[in-house]
Amino acid sequence: MSRIVVVGGGLSGLAASALLATAGHRVTLLESQPTVGGKSRRVHLDGERIDTGPSIVTFPGVWDELLRRLDAGGSPISHVAALDLVRLPEVGRYYYDGEVVSLPVPPGHPWHAAWRRFSDLHAPLADDVTALLLADSLDPASLPALRRLLAVYGTRLTTRAYLDSLTWLPAGLREVIAIHTLNAGVSPARTPALYASMPAIMAETGAWVPRGGVYEVALALQRLADAAGVEVRTGEAVTRIERGRVTTTIAVHPADIVVSALDADRLSGLLGRSRSREARTLSCSAIAIYGVLQDALPADIAAHSVILPSKPAALHRSLAAGDEPADTMAFVNHYRAGEIYPNGRSTLGILLTSPADGHGYSLDHPFVRREVERISTTMGLDAPLTDRMGDSVVLDPLYYGSFGEPHGALYGASRPLWMSGPFHQPAHHDLRTPWLWRVGASVHPGGGIPAVLGGAMIAVAKLLAKNRA
Repeated sequence: MSRIVVVGGGLSGLAASALLATAGHRVTLLESQPTVGGKSRRVHLDGERIDTGPSIVTFPGVWDELLRRLDAGGSPISHVAALDLVRLPEVGRYYYDGEVVSLPVPPGHPWHAAWRRFSDLHAPLADDVTALLLADSLDPASLPALRRLLAVYGTRLTTRAYLDSLTWLPAGLREVIAIHTLNAGVSPARTPALYASMPAIMAETGAWVPRGGVYEVALALQRLADAAGVEVRTGEAVTRIERGRVTTTIAVHPADIVVSALDADRLSGLLGRSRSREARTLSCSAIAIYGVLQDALPADIAAHSVILPSKPAALHRSLAAGDEPADTMAFVNHYRAGEIYPNGRSTLGILLTSPADGHGYSLDHPFVRREVERISTTMGLDAPLTDRMGDSVVLDPLYYGSFGEPHGALYGASRPLWMSGPFHQPAHHDLRTPWLWRVGASVHPGGGIPAVLGGAMIAVAKLLAKNRA
């Protein structure tokens, strides 16, 4: 039995700690905040509750596999993590260049035939992409999935190159599909072609929200960690990580193995290494506005809307340069009273993609005000969405930088193409520090909840295999 300290109580840290404990190790999880969840948190505004961070759950098979592995460790514990997943009627409603379309594209829309052709080609890849989310890309067991994916993409290795080769795809639909690479925080030119498949797979397998809100995932993971015997210590900030021990503001924890769920730059500081001073391309950040609605939105407003920028390529250039864009991609998440949350009033989340500049923003900031007005007009509303809010809160790159990557980048530094998404070698383990392993969004970027959970499963499987050797 090894003494393992997991640093960081986000979704990946919680999952890794539970997996390691069910494998028979003595595990302590350290989280500096009063509650677990990382970027997934819960706020209370004017008597109602809203969850921040990830908005939806995709690839539900990843969650099912996590529960299966935890039950395989001995006494079954999956029953403590019951989630009531509600499937949204659509992946989202997209607004771009005067077009309004839902995914999957409904019959009667001019893009329906092209979407059906695209979906017929990509939706069957769902199991293969799920397999890559769950297994090391260099594992021989991953080869069949990789072969099937490459048979579709051929030599067109980036999302942009692949989508541009589909000349039968309407330009607008191509941009709606391509914008999903911002789930990895970078442009379509910097992600593998498999990201092009994501919208079709999501439409096939569903976009889900746990009843009660997405933060229920974090609470379920905490219950699993508790059931597995993990010692979860919140409000205990780590100040130093060394071979054999982890020092916090409260205690020194002996450790044979350390698992870090922190961003690479923050981890370097705790290891006593100089933080990177080289110019790096960071993934995007966000300006997130959450509020309780005083006036209900029209009945035809979707639960999940995506408003694209007027010029997506210009947005990608601005984000890579760390500059404020002319306009941006925005998510609008609308939950009516009693639908998902046990709230008496409707709530709204407006998420603006922003550069990782580490800056603070408010509702009165010119960029925020301009974008809220633009997306409100695009959605056919006669007044800014924020005018309907009572109590509200704004989370910005300064906020995300306070506990993640210092500039607020949601997935840390962007990676070369051949290390993006599932192709993340060699990020889980550093040969200089054989006792140190890594999990989290900065290791396995993109894909939101399934990517960080799958990444934790991959890293733990490698750690356990090496520990047995």
